Amino acid sequence: MVSVADVSVLLAAVVAIGGLGWFFFGPRRARAARLDGGVQRAVVTVKGGYSPDVIKARQGVPLEMVFDRQESGDCTSRVVFPDLTVSAALPAYQQTTVRLTPASSGTFGFACGMNMVHGTLIVEPAGEPGADRPDGQPAIADVPAEDLPAGPAGGDVEAAGEDTEAAERRAEIADLARRVIVGAVLTAPVLFAVMAHEVFKAPWVPGVLLNHWVQLALITPVMFYTGWPIHRTGWLALSHRSADMNSLITLGTTAAYGYSLLVTVAPALFPADVRQVYFEAVGVILTLILLGRLIETRAKAGTGQAIRELLGLQARSARVVRDGAEIEIPAGQVVVGDEVVIRPGEKIPVDAVVVSGSSAVDESMVTGEPMPVTKRAGDTVIGATINTTGSLRVRADKIGADTMLAQIIKLVQQAQASKAPVQRLADTVSGYFVPAVMAIAIATFAVWFTAGPAPALTLALVAAVSVLIIACPCALGLATPLSVMVGTGKGAQAGILIRSAEALETAQKLDTIVLDKTGTITAGKPSLTDVNPAGSWSEDELLALVAAAEADSEHPLAAAIVAGARERGLDPLTATAFDSVTGKGVQATVDGRSVLVGNARLLADASIATAVLDGVAGELSADGKTPVLAAVDGQPAGVLAVADPVKDDSAAAIAGLHRLGVEVVVITGDSARTAAAIARQVGARRVLAEVLPEHKAAEIRRLQGEGRTVGMVGDGINDAPALAAADVGLAIGTGTDVAIEAADVTLISGSLAGVVAAIELSRATMRNIRQNLVFALAYNAVGIPLAAGVLYPFFGIRLSPIIAAAAMALSSLSVVTNANRLRRWHPAPLPAAPPGTVEPLVETSAGSTEVTDPVCGMTVDPASAPEHRVTSSGTVWFCSEHCAAAFDAAQHPGAPIAGQRAGGTM
Repeated sequence: MVSVADVSVLLAAVVAIGGLGWFFFGPRRARAARLDGGVQRAVVTVKGGYSPDVIKARQGVPLEMVFDRQESGDCTSRVVFPDLTVSAALPAYQQTTVRLTPASSGTFGFACGMNMVHGTLIVEPAGEPGADRPDGQPAIADVPAEDLPAGPAGGDVEAAGEDTEAAERRAEIADLARRVIVGAVLTAPVLFAVMAHEVFKAPWVPGVLLNHWVQLALITPVMFYTGWPIHRTGWLALSHRSADMNSLITLGTTAAYGYSLLVTVAPALFPADVRQVYFEAVGVILTLILLGRLIETRAKAGTGQAIRELLGLQARSARVVRDGAEIEIPAGQVVVGDEVVIRPGEKIPVDAVVVSGSSAVDESMVTGEPMPVTKRAGDTVIGATINTTGSLRVRADKIGADTMLAQIIKLVQQAQASKAPVQRLADTVSGYFVPAVMAIAIATFAVWFTAGPAPALTLALVAAVSVLIIACPCALGLATPLSVMVGTGKGAQAGILIRSAEALETAQKLDTIVLDKTGTITAGKPSLTDVNPAGSWSEDELLALVAAAEADSEHPLAAAIVAGARERGLDPLTATAFDSVTGKGVQATVDGRSVLVGNARLLADASIATAVLDGVAGELSADGKTPVLAAVDGQPAGVLAVADPVKDDSAAAIAGLHRLGVEVVVITGDSARTAAAIARQVGARRVLAEVLPEHKAAEIRRLQGEGRTVGMVGDGINDAPALAAADVGLAIGTGTDVAIEAADVTLISGSLAGVVAAIELSRATMRNIRQNLVFALAYNAVGIPLAAGVLYPFFGIRLSPIIAAAAMALSSLSVVTNANRLRRWHPAPLPAAPPGTVEPLVETSAGSTEVTDPVCGMTVDPASAPEHRVTSSGTVWFCSEHCAAAFDAAQHPGAPIAGQRAGGTM
């Protein structure tokens, strides 16, 4: 028979659950940011939550959000706007201003670094009428643009914030350690006595330790000192109409402690069979939870290691030349144009250009490439890299926030502030999780009270407390952001800059990679590849003569030949009687010999038979190289070849992509023959040839139309539209700023090995995230029903609150530990490139033109051609300004040719 007490408890439970729904999900009042002098300002108090937690702002108007943090602890030490890729450290007991300019209207969430405290920024459209403007200021549409403050956008994070955050975390670890020690010392005797007496029925347990008043005296400091960080945060969260893991623990331990306190102080209020106290449970729960938080905080300190290591790379001082004297100053005082002296073993303080000297520079800390790079006059050097052997004098080019290291840190911070799509599901679940757990706890109490065995009140209370304590929203909230933080940090250390968590997630789905040829697969700079002498000439003799003849030419092919001779250590010879033959080549006298260098027409005009050279020239041309014929003293002397060489690791990187199951497509404006030769050399199986720059994005969309998830890798301005159109754009870090801005991922080293590593890292990170989500969801899905007593009707098993507390601490710790496993990730070695036996499938773009320089006959990629002319017969592309000038002169006889001494072709 149902008693009045049973009915009352059931009705109270229904009312309480309904009240929970209104309390957590009812309407909230938003506070509008105040407009003052063209800048919106809002003050947000951070104390267990955000107050106010809903801010209204206007689209397009600079916004300053002042976070007044009135507490310490790891949870609220950072605020993150994932949709705006803004992240800022919030030092304890200080005000921190986050500046941003909302570019679009909508609702944007912000949260603490642990993703447990949440707020909302509502951005209203700029033209929406009727906005509340208490100061009478006009809307943004009415304010002239020049009257708006420039202010920084994007909430740039000062490097000092990382040091403050690290110091605060160290202080929190020390405080947690003290509280755990106090809790363990005071709880241990109570736990020992209760377990020995109740479980093992030991007769020797001192009676004083079983006395309720003694237990109360020992556990009360644990409740209010050891548990203070939990209770404070838990009650503050509830006061903000939100709840987190701390709120659940606070409610559970307060209920257990309050019940035990009443039994101790006024036992007569309770029947004899329900006078059991739970002081040992309160002590163990709070001590275990705090111990888990201590271990978690220590482990989580490692997830931000990448940013701290990047900050640690910065040079502390610089040796500059001022007024003719060398002086040592802090690196932050270097200004653009300063001449800086870099001695062997020293760090380069800022991005600069080498003025004099030669040295090998270790760039591994920035690019991820292990081999030092030789730097000479005119080369650029990166701040924070290390000069190894020689001395350098450099001129400061970029300082402060403009340096590459500062940009890397900014990109990593933006990526860590962004939100992966998979996290949105976890956030949605987390938003309903805590209220749902409270509702389950209330329902559990009601069921045990009305249908459970005696003593019903005690068992109902224990079951409800177990449900509150075992639930772990923290594990669910941390599952994604911790892995993203570690993954993007590892990427930065490997020379892979990932702009957002969304790009990190999408990269693991890529099944097609499109590679721009010039500057991506190849070096992007013509170089001498072959020297084939004829007759009695040796390679060095022929090359020395040809290089001397080409020395006065400005043509790219000539520069490549001269550079090739210099690299082989050949002594320079002097040429006289230099002359350029437009569209054909050059002629000169070298060491008393008449030397002709150019195409077959140049030699034919001089009545020199080229039959002995044609076979070799044809083979070189079939391989995608540009043949250069040479004759000495009226006799054919040999064939040289110039080409844009394939990067050393391109073939191995493409083999690595194939190993990952990714199809590689080469896209280029070159002719089908040249494109096929390059693809054959690197092992690519599909080629899109003769694609004009403006058609690259359309080709990307065509591949996407085939149901592919496409990544585009490029380096030039012309690649920017295709990079933006791709599912993931990957920019070569040695390319243009425009390409890098359009891309989702930047490969600092310029090596295609970074593409393989980026996909591997994405897959490893997403695998880690899925593991975390499985840990969190499976743990809660199993633990909560067990705590509610679902097994009791079948097996008589009830879950102790102590076991629930241990399980809860373990679940959160397992997620943090698993995320830290990513720190051991390293790029896998590239496989050996297979021999080029596969004939690529070559497709040509409809409407493309043959890209051959009409002056010199050199094959030109329109994507990188420096000049072009629109004629009545179509667009003509040129390899250099000189060839374009020669073409113009031929179209308009009598007009001067720019750089006439430089020669037509060579």
